[in-house]
Amino acid sequence: MTAVAQQVAKQDDGPLIMRIGQWLLVALLVYLLISAVGMIGSGFKGATKGDATELFAFATNPFMGLVVGILATSLIQSSSTVTSIIVGLVAGGLSVEMAIPMVMGANIGTTITNTIVALGHIRKKKSFRRAFAAATVHDFFNLMAVVIFMTLELTTGILHKIGGYFANSLVGADMSVKGLNFIKPATKPTIGLFKDAAEMIYAPGMNVLLVIFGIIIIFMSITWVGKLLKRLLVGRAKRIMHSSIGKGPIRGIISGSIVTILVQSSSTTTSLMVPLAGSGVFRLKQIYPFTLGANIGTCITGLLAATAITGPTAVYAMEIALIHTTFNVLAVLLIYGIKTLRKIPLRGATWLAKLAVERKTLALVYLFGVYFVTPGIMVAIYQMFK
Repeated sequence: MTAVAQQVAKQDDGPLIMRIGQWLLVALLVYLLISAVGMIGSGFKGATKGDATELFAFATNPFMGLVVGILATSLIQSSSTVTSIIVGLVAGGLSVEMAIPMVMGANIGTTITNTIVALGHIRKKKSFRRAFAAATVHDFFNLMAVVIFMTLELTTGILHKIGGYFANSLVGADMSVKGLNFIKPATKPTIGLFKDAAEMIYAPGMNVLLVIFGIIIIFMSITWVGKLLKRLLVGRAKRIMHSSIGKGPIRGIISGSIVTILVQSSSTTTSLMVPLAGSGVFRLKQIYPFTLGANIGTCITGLLAATAITGPTAVYAMEIALIHTTFNVLAVLLIYGIKTLRKIPLRGATWLAKLAVERKTLALVYLFGVYFVTPGIMVAIYQMFK
């Protein structure tokens, strides 16, 4: 082999070895994510002695559960993190009924990121109008979905029934997800290590510390996995995005789901759309189905988190993950499938964008009002009249 050929081989091996290392790190982070959900379930169960009803008494009101989901996701800016934590809480004793409004709230809270991205176009009127409409069409859709399906859930329990049926089919007699009964022995040493560390730090508060460790690890794992997958797959994700937008709604929805699974962040998927809309590369109607696919794709993290749970609460953890998935799939089928309903988010986003262009302070009022002020007022009113 010549000196030149050897040099080329070295250059090729370097990136290849780096990519292999990055994929191994992704696998490690997914393992830590699954272990962290187990930590939250174990710690929460120990702290509440298996009964979280008293601790979450304020959330027995479904609207308060919704507020918790909105505020938590708005602050963390990751619905994947919040839904994974909720799965862990259900595993620790939080009832599925209490958790359903929380996962719905996470859907609303996650839309804050692309709305913030849209503000980057605020200096140019046309770009800002297009970008703000592209961001808020997702907001309007998710708000509609919550109004429709929370009403249906409170009156018929449809999501609970569907989620329960499939969860019971997936969780086997050994109280673990069928075909994934190796996960408990795989994660047990890591969970045990953190339990020992929590006991060493402060034995009386060991369970609370274990929950805190789990939340921190989930947040860090999802953040780093997102960054690594963006580095490894963002080029492929962009190719999928560019090749599918404007090629029909079904293709757009499927591609939005795939891209979100690849980058592990619906916020990233929808935020990628905003600059493209602002620059006029794609129209609002073309972007709309793609953002809906992001809602479906983000459910993968909650489903993955649910596989970590074994024992009597395994079926409930899987149930809330499946309810989150069912909610998003049915919302897309119902709202996008019915022409009259489909047009409402488009018209709402277009109207709001026109107002925001004329009065730019309205964009900030909308941002803080929807995600922080209104939920805060709801909490204050509940505290006053409970």
